[in-house]
Amino acid sequence: MSAPAAGAASAVLDFDDILVEIGEFGRFQRRNYLLICLPVLFAAANSLSYVFTAGSPTYRCYVPECDKLDDAEYGADWVSIAVPGSWSKRGHFTPSTCERFVANDGHFESSSDPWSAWPLDQCFAENFTTETERCHQFVYGSSERTIVQQWGLQCPENLWKMAFVGTVHFAGLVVGTALSGYLADRYGRKHIFLFCIVFMALTGVAQALSWDYISFLFFALLNAVGTSGVYPLAFIIGVEMVGPRKREMSSIVLNYFYAVGEALLGLSVFLPDWRQLQLALSVPPLICVAYFWLVPESVRWLLARNRREQAGVIIRRAAKVNRRDISVELMASFKQQELDAETSQEDDVEGGLHVQKDDKIWLAIKEVAGSPALMGRYAILLLIWAVNAIVYYGLSLNATSLSGNKYLNFALVCLVEIPGYSLAWLFLRRFGRRVALSGSLLLCSITCVASGFVTLAQGDWIPCQNGAESRHSWSCANWLVVTLFLVGKLGITSSFAVIYTFTAEMMPTVIRSGGVGVMSTFARFGAMLAPFVPLLASYYEPLPLLLFGTLSLVAGLLSLLLPETFNRKLPDTVEEAIALGK
Repeated sequence: MSAPAAGAASAVLDFDDILVEIGEFGRFQRRNYLLICLPVLFAAANSLSYVFTAGSPTYRCYVPECDKLDDAEYGADWVSIAVPGSWSKRGHFTPSTCERFVANDGHFESSSDPWSAWPLDQCFAENFTTETERCHQFVYGSSERTIVQQWGLQCPENLWKMAFVGTVHFAGLVVGTALSGYLADRYGRKHIFLFCIVFMALTGVAQALSWDYISFLFFALLNAVGTSGVYPLAFIIGVEMVGPRKREMSSIVLNYFYAVGEALLGLSVFLPDWRQLQLALSVPPLICVAYFWLVPESVRWLLARNRREQAGVIIRRAAKVNRRDISVELMASFKQQELDAETSQEDDVEGGLHVQKDDKIWLAIKEVAGSPALMGRYAILLLIWAVNAIVYYGLSLNATSLSGNKYLNFALVCLVEIPGYSLAWLFLRRFGRRVALSGSLLLCSITCVASGFVTLAQGDWIPCQNGAESRHSWSCANWLVVTLFLVGKLGITSSFAVIYTFTAEMMPTVIRSGGVGVMSTFARFGAMLAPFVPLLASYYEPLPLLLFGTLSLVAGLLSLLLPETFNRKLPDTVEEAIALGK
């Protein structure tokens, strides 16, 4: 390594000592931490808004012979005789979406107005044939309005268009996560963080103003690119601004904000129109433009880039806000290292050894590629990230046993992540990173496998009470499946929280943001596989849950091969990252 790099490493090492003096999480850090958490609320909501804006509402064919033109009721008593559909085990009828039974011709011959509604007491089965026909008018089960009504995307042949919105969204996340991580390492955490927030807001507004399905897809892609950078960069900024004893807290509390942001989408019941919902999620983040003057750049990034003068200004401001004094010896040492670094840099330039700041990233990447120890660790991390994504999103898609109000259910499924993050926080503080990650994955593995076997045994399940009816026994087994599902979701949520902290603490500073971005990008590819996993149930019903359990088991065991980073200083160079395992 060149002398400047060595000087940077020494200075960055001293930053942990400086944090001890000025406060590991004082008023200065708390204020800035709250500021970076607020846009995470909207990033979380934007990341899942397509579930409601591009969701398929409940609807059936409009039957002019029986429906009242101005007051059509989706679940009218006569619907099953006029519209084909299916009956559940509990006697609930679900009508077909785009087909209805053909009416008898006799009605039209005896009625002067063939489009007038029959009296409701005459909507009998004999008034309809068993033949079906397509319809082009629909009755909806709620006031919810999505792009389905906006651009006529009803009926099964258009279902792929709804699913394709999710595919486009994940594609945007893949591009944005990798791009934002690299740019943040090159141009600074703060500037790229602010750019992602504003870009997310502007493309979200454009998405709400879309004029057709194609334009909606285009702006959804761009919105995902912006959204994908907000949380990872907030995480990096949060981790780098606090001392070693506060790192797990900074990462876990940020996840609380993310979970609450997701759950806020449940309030879309009060904004049933998709345009209003998207605007409500996109306009408020524009206020974060003020962060340009309120939020400082990451001191660790500045030190890694040899911008010690700027770093010193922020350090002194933090000490003043925290009402702490910095020892003369420490600041003198810091100033001397600044002068040494400048002298070394001048010597390198004179000797033709000057290395561009942007090239430091690529030099670090080459060093990582040349280290079998780091490549082995990062390969394990890539696998664990992918498993986390597949299981996390797969469980969400497989949660068909949860019934009731979809807005409430969505909010509860999101909020159950908060106990998961709390569990991660407890594990991180009590047992360290490695045991916390492995334990969370093994908890998910056990509950998923158990849930699979309960699903398989539901047909022969013992009633909850002696003499209970068969439907009660099914309900008892079903609630057990739901409980195991929630515990599994809690476990994989905890694992996701731990893996972010664990990964950041194993990456050298110069590529930390980009490294976490690469891992998160790889996880997005895993998430793309998640929608296909539930299809395995057509071959063997418990197979998806058994697969989730197996993957979690393998990842949990492999995580034990990683080095412990608890209460260790963040590595600033590749050599220090390698030394974590010694």
